Amino acid sequence: MNCYPCPLLFGAMEGWVIHILISNAPHTFLMFNPERAARKELAALPKTVHGGQGWKLEEVEDYSHNLNPFGPPEDISELLAAAGSEVCHYPDDSCSELKEAISKVYGVKTDNITVGAGSSDIIRNFPNTFIDSGEIAVIPRPSFAEYAHQCRIAGVTVRKMELSENNDLRLNPEDITKQISGAKALYICNPNNPTGRIEPREKILSIVKECLEKDVMVFLDETLLELVPGQENISCVKYVDKYPNLVVAGSLTKSFAIPGIRIGFGFGSPETITQMEKVRMTWNVGYAEQSIAKILIEERMDYVYRAAELMARESVTMNRELSEVGFTQGKVSDSFFYFRPVSHLGVKASDINERMQKQGIILRDCASFGEPYDMYVRYSVKDSECNNRFINAAESVVKSLR
Repeated sequence: MNCYPCPLLFGAMEGWVIHILISNAPHTFLMFNPERAARKELAALPKTVHGGQGWKLEEVEDYSHNLNPFGPPEDISELLAAAGSEVCHYPDDSCSELKEAISKVYGVKTDNITVGAGSSDIIRNFPNTFIDSGEIAVIPRPSFAEYAHQCRIAGVTVRKMELSENNDLRLNPEDITKQISGAKALYICNPNNPTGRIEPREKILSIVKECLEKDVMVFLDETLLELVPGQENISCVKYVDKYPNLVVAGSLTKSFAIPGIRIGFGFGSPETITQMEKVRMTWNVGYAEQSIAKILIEERMDYVYRAAELMARESVTMNRELSEVGFTQGKVSDSFFYFRPVSHLGVKASDINERMQKQGIILRDCASFGEPYDMYVRYSVKDSECNNRFINAAESVVKSLR
């Protein structure tokens, strides 16, 4: 066997090829470096961090996610089993029946709708459709990490717009006017994740209008809105024809507590949706998902609205009692989850989370959003029984720190 190195033809001294002669037959093995082969946009790009990891732990109540506290509908297993009988066929790539159901409930035409494997699919498709590599997307901070992550994968330059604690972490139209100068797109999450702040429809549409005048696209994420009472007076879905620069994202993940069944949808003008459909992966939504989503949207939306009313009532009690035990302070959340500082307890959010886990509760340590949010926790609202467990755990943690 003869072994000898030689420089690669496509880059002298940047790699080596080893020729091995066995039985007079040459075999060439390349010492290949995937990191160097990957697109430059992926260099040093970490995976995003999300909540909802409580399922990995035994006997822990998960407050780190923002899901319907009722859990999935009781007959979800039966729906899955019934849908399984047709998985031997390719799914309808156009999702035509599901779009009809969405159209009726959301009050838009079917050509205003694109369907995805969760809202994350819509989030991924948006920059790949509308933002060229090197162009700028304005993204508030803190907000959902996937916006910036998918933009960076697409080679988009992310311009962070800091939300001010002095402004209660709400959108400031004056800041937006400054930040969108020279940008291609603006991202808005309503309710914002993780802050829980909700902006009124009039404020959102005034921002969308300004962006339209400046040729700036707006990605509006309303994934969490359906679990808020009165959401029909806040949602901007019905305005996508009036504002062709607007894309609104929704999902069944939170509202029906089914993160394991990936169904999301995007709304836009017909022309906007036509362009997004060019980017969408063929057969991205399976038959089972389409079938279940159609039933849930057509027949079970009351299930979501009841949960929204329950959490709104429980939120008042939960917030008052957590204030009384000294865990967090502040007014009742706009939405069904809270984003609160714990600096007054003298430790970081990660320490609070560890202490709460020992009490059988997991919440969201918000360090992944960067400073100063390593001193913030996010937790959701559930029913009274679960919330009492949370409050008792919080009281125990506060006493241990004192």
